[in-house]
Amino acid sequence: MGKVVLVTGAARQLGGRFVRRIQRDPDVERVIAVDAVQPPHRLGAAQFVRTDIRQSAIARVLAEHAVDTVVHLAVTGGSAGAGGARSAVKETNVIGTMQLLGACQKSPTVRRLVVKSSTSVYGGSPKDPAVFTETSQPKALPSSGFAKDAVEVEGYVRGFARRRPDVAVCVLRFANILGPFADSALAEYFSMPVLPTVLGYDPRLQFVHEDDVLDVLRLAAAEPRRGTLNSGTFSIAGDGVLLLSQCARRLGRPTVPLLLPAVTWVGSALRAVGVTDFSPEQIRLLTHGRVVETAQMRDVLGFEPVYTTAETFADFARSRGNGLLPPERAARAVDRMAELLDIDVDGAGKGPGGGLVDEGAKR
Repeated sequence: MGKVVLVTGAARQLGGRFVRRIQRDPDVERVIAVDAVQPPHRLGAAQFVRTDIRQSAIARVLAEHAVDTVVHLAVTGGSAGAGGARSAVKETNVIGTMQLLGACQKSPTVRRLVVKSSTSVYGGSPKDPAVFTETSQPKALPSSGFAKDAVEVEGYVRGFARRRPDVAVCVLRFANILGPFADSALAEYFSMPVLPTVLGYDPRLQFVHEDDVLDVLRLAAAEPRRGTLNSGTFSIAGDGVLLLSQCARRLGRPTVPLLLPAVTWVGSALRAVGVTDFSPEQIRLLTHGRVVETAQMRDVLGFEPVYTTAETFADFARSRGNGLLPPERAARAVDRMAELLDIDVDGAGKGPGGGLVDEGAKR
């Protein structure tokens, strides 16, 4: 008998794509897709169960279908908007995870748990290391937003792993997920016609392609391949980094450098009108950046991303179209300025995990 896989967060585009992808695995017999709302997309041959993971009914779903593998994708940053949207997202992230883990703990059939997390758990401050590893401790823990949710979720997952040592637990800390179908807060930010930035800062950013996200989730949900181990905590990101200024040029979008207090005010105004989730954690990312080491991802998990950070962003940029400035003209202007100042802004060196990184990121 093949595995019975339960996937939470099936109504979001990433969850729906993973549900369709995992069905093609020959070792999977059935897929149970779970969400509190009806998915707007097809789920293939998967059985959809409309239930809220914040409620105890999730335990009945696990028992009824004899689920042995749980892939928890309902830990998200949510969407922009005012009112109670943020509180509802937090309840799903934290309370929903607690209920799901409680159900998994009581289930005699569950043998593997995969949890989608984020590199935002490392925080973002000027005192943090240039490159985070899985064992790095942030100088200041995230105090609000999705980053704080992710920290709490990982704490509950570690407690579950201690109580059920017979269950293989894999936590995947994803860098910023981008691609043609990305619906994250950062994707909304990069889709704005003009990008507000923090005056005096040009942070280093890492991305992971949504197709690579699906591949590594499938790898984590399966039995480990020979010579690898898919239990533990892993940072997942594409090779190399990009500066925020380089991202803006490649999108053809002008930037408006603002003092930090002004950026915070602009973020509050944008959230109020539902333009984008310009949260405090997003501002910290756009101020200090965040880069993670990916050696564990390769050496232990045995995963090699298809897309680098630059290739991921290029694929995302193609899906958004040109901005107010033609990217080619902006790039030529920057290159010309670099020649005049004798600065190599587009040289290449080695970045975290052995990938390419722009020289500008090292200056």
